[in-house]
Amino acid sequence: MSTTTGEILFTRTDAALGTFAIRPLDPFADAELLHGWVTHPKASFWMMQDASLPDVEREYMRIAAHEHHQAFIGLHEGRPAFLMESYDPAELELVGLYDAQPGDVGMHFLVAPSDQPLSGFTRAVITTVMAALFADPQTKRVVVEPDVRNTAVHTLNAVVGFAPEREIRKPEKEALLSFCTRAQFEAATGITQEVSI
Repeated sequence: MSTTTGEILFTRTDAALGTFAIRPLDPFADAELLHGWVTHPKASFWMMQDASLPDVEREYMRIAAHEHHQAFIGLHEGRPAFLMESYDPAELELVGLYDAQPGDVGMHFLVAPSDQPLSGFTRAVITTVMAALFADPQTKRVVVEPDVRNTAVHTLNAVVGFAPEREIRKPEKEALLSFCTRAQFEAATGITQEVSI
């Protein structure tokens, strides 16, 4: 799929916080922005705390070139506000760690640091990320593997319908393997949609 950074792939309006959108990530144009996000103390679970700007460029160039991994910039009212990644868990991250099913999509997200946090913002972000993933009719289930110590994200995941399966050992962390089907997401959030990315 050929895209430009100006192309909006998905939009969602949150009743309280306004418009959220998702666009493709440009490894070069977005590198400086991303560097500030992934090296921020609040992004410790992203595991890029000591990354240099070229490190960030290289990582997102690698993702852009990967057949089974995608990265996106999330916007809030038109301004960059979060990072979203999707991947095929049958091909990377979770290979051999669980029985992948057709329609499984892996997901990571990171909310940009802010000096003026908005109440409910992170919940609105993960809801947008999940709605974007399920906008693709081929997505049957979203799979996540956050660090077992990241209790804040476990709570957020539960809010949008994730159910923990079990702890797994990855090379870089102990992770809590969790799943969310389309039905679980719709039941947790009341969001249904027919559009596709």
